[in-house]
Amino acid sequence: MRIHANDGLAATAKAALQEEGATVTTEHVPQDQLAAYLNKEKVEVLLVRSATKVKKDLIDACPGLKLIGRGGVGLDNIDVVHAKAKGIPVINTPASSSISVAELVMAHLFGLMRNLHKANRRMPGEGRSHFKDLKKEYEKGTEVRGKTLGVIGFGRIGQWTARYALGAGMRVLYVDNHATAEAIEVEIGGQKVRVPVKMVTLDEMLAQADAISLHVPAQKDGRPVLGKAELAKVKPGVVLVNTARGGSIDEDALLEALKDGRVKAAALDVFVGEPEPRADILTQENISLSPHIGAATAEAQGRVGDELVDRILAWRSSVTVE
Repeated sequence: MRIHANDGLAATAKAALQEEGATVTTEHVPQDQLAAYLNKEKVEVLLVRSATKVKKDLIDACPGLKLIGRGGVGLDNIDVVHAKAKGIPVINTPASSSISVAELVMAHLFGLMRNLHKANRRMPGEGRSHFKDLKKEYEKGTEVRGKTLGVIGFGRIGQWTARYALGAGMRVLYVDNHATAEAIEVEIGGQKVRVPVKMVTLDEMLAQADAISLHVPAQKDGRPVLGKAELAKVKPGVVLVNTARGGSIDEDALLEALKDGRVKAAALDVFVGEPEPRADILTQENISLSPHIGAATAEAQGRVGDELVDRILAWRSSVTVE
């Protein structure tokens, strides 16, 4: 079995696959050279994260492909429908990165509430000359304890975000078209307790939430989950965190809401124009920024690798049996 992980693979996962007799390559091949490489090396299993696109043209150009894997949750960089129509299964690792993404949400949230995103930008240049002025400007932060977090999308990542928020003393409301959880299990001091959470409509959540975290992609018709109409309904002074997909928030509407003060601040780990986000987003002082690193922790990538190994070996076994 020949496997190519174009966006990298944890060393332990690579070793595990090699122990099973697979040949595994992990060097990144540019998108425009990938088809030629896969055909030349007779790659059967292509693994990607979010950087590499596996669309119709690549799939059609590589008749030797037998399995496509995504190290992560979303599959929007893979033409899943076309792959399956060609008889190529597509796998992903939905359970592996939830904790890491949730922790990034909370990191951004804590920073936004205390204006750390602003202070960190200005301290290097102004910390010595304007220390007292900066102290006065940023001394009116707020605590997260006692605030209400609205979670849009209550799957694995949304629920882990809720666990951390509940542990920090927040109240949690969530919006989801499928989940109906009335409580979630939170581990505190080695003890597991069930803590109530409440499902509400989007309008109810927008009106009540002091902070909102998005965990769903754009709608099926391409419209953002939070567009101009939705942002007009938020509780004044809300903070937003988006670690889902760039299209989940209308970036023009977000900039407008930040300008008029209805949205106090926002954190973006994902952008419409990735890997080249628009300049006015990157330079907006009320936005905390990170370069799509939600799942990028050593622990998450280790779990991603382990899950990919399990799924690849399960697939190989099923093919052998057939």
